[in-house]
Amino acid sequence: MKTRFALPHVATVLFVTYAKMRLMRVHHLNCGTMRPPLTPELVAHVLLVETDRAGLVLVDTGYGLADAADPGARLGPGRHLIRPVLDPTETALRQVEALGFAGSDVRHIVLTHADMDHIGGLADFPEARVHLTTSEARAAQQPRSRLERTRYRAAQLAHRPHLVEHSPVAGEAWRGFAAARELTEISPGIVLVALPGHTRGHAAVAVDAGERWVLHAGDAFYDERQLSGGRTPASILLSERSFAHEWRLVQRNHGRLAELWAQRDPGLLLVNAHDPALLRRAQR
Repeated sequence: MKTRFALPHVATVLFVTYAKMRLMRVHHLNCGTMRPPLTPELVAHVLLVETDRAGLVLVDTGYGLADAADPGARLGPGRHLIRPVLDPTETALRQVEALGFAGSDVRHIVLTHADMDHIGGLADFPEARVHLTTSEARAAQQPRSRLERTRYRAAQLAHRPHLVEHSPVAGEAWRGFAAARELTEISPGIVLVALPGHTRGHAAVAVDAGERWVLHAGDAFYDERQLSGGRTPASILLSERSFAHEWRLVQRNHGRLAELWAQRDPGLLLVNAHDPALLRRAQR
């Protein structure tokens, strides 16, 4: 069994499920510090899941080595708005290697959506199968609106990753969300939950970590205070509204996620992509 590593960007949560006789590890990684003007520092919260039959699984990738090497071509002018640090040691590949694995051990990547701060690391795992909703795959490859043409970066998909499309509407409900699909072809206990709004095909990803579920909500909300009722910085609210594909759906997602938050269920750890407080809590 691999030992726990004390790394600046990595923390591991270990759960044992005796009923399933399975060991599950979920590593919480920051794969992209961002410092937008007039906005608190943001992170790119990525999950690295050790499965018992499918090797390693990433939920999102954050930024990759190619982004750090050539940010102009890879990220375009949008990088000046979000101001990523682009530290190679923060990439998922380097953190996977720091944990004692090889990049080839990552066999599957599950995307919440295909914005540039979520898929930049795909090229670092060229053999991995990349799972996402059908709607998001279409949006990224055939953008329809000005916003979609701005947010999706063709350079990050130029290596032609093996995309595996899923339609959660054909699945079953999960914790009150109407459309979900368990990705049993990867491993039991990994569920793609449709949460469109931020993008056309945005999804959350739920991972059964034994004693509790980890629900990575992606960009379905930006800040913990949006769920807890605290005062969210105006700059974060403006950014969320500006990048929303359909604001009405974003608000609906806020409502359901706030209900989950209020339940304080010890069997559920709710995180998102960019809130550093939620990342720190998950790492603890």
